[in-house]
Amino acid sequence: MEEIPFDKIRIADICNRCDMNRKSFYYHFKDKYDLLNWIFDTEFISFAKDLSQAEELNEHVDAVQNICNYFYENRDFYRKALQTEGQNSFPEHFRAYVMPIMKLRIEYLFGDSEDEFTLNFFTDAAVATIERWLLDKNCMSPDDFLNKLMHIVQQGAEALHNELNREE
Repeated sequence: MEEIPFDKIRIADICNRCDMNRKSFYYHFKDKYDLLNWIFDTEFISFAKDLSQAEELNEHVDAVQNICNYFYENRDFYRKALQTEGQNSFPEHFRAYVMPIMKLRIEYLFGDSEDEFTLNFFTDAAVATIERWLLDKNCMSPDDFLNKLMHIVQQGAEALHNELNREE
């Protein structure tokens, strides 16, 4: 994807580059989108595990920091991956990957993960925020991104709490 746009990459190109025959490729992958998603899955699994096992806020923040660092270090790859379109595209896969992680967090925070609206809301917010950050041509550092994110969440929660208590 550094040399050729993803939509122009053919299975034959991948096979030639890897000295692999098409039959072997299709034994392992459905298509080039499946390969792209596999790259993400194999590299991201440890981060997802840390995030899903985080119980305390500081553990959760540390896990998110590690995820942000990973995406930032690999931002050229993920900028291109996030722009893929079509069936089995990376943005669809990424959203499907984030959803169960958000479900665990919603269960922890609200005690209910069966509310599809809440799950979709938080999943979409997380995915869109990460996409916007990575796709920005002046992509800020992971530390700045996480600090701004934490500030918005904390200030928003505090402002909402204050406003709700003021009305009582």
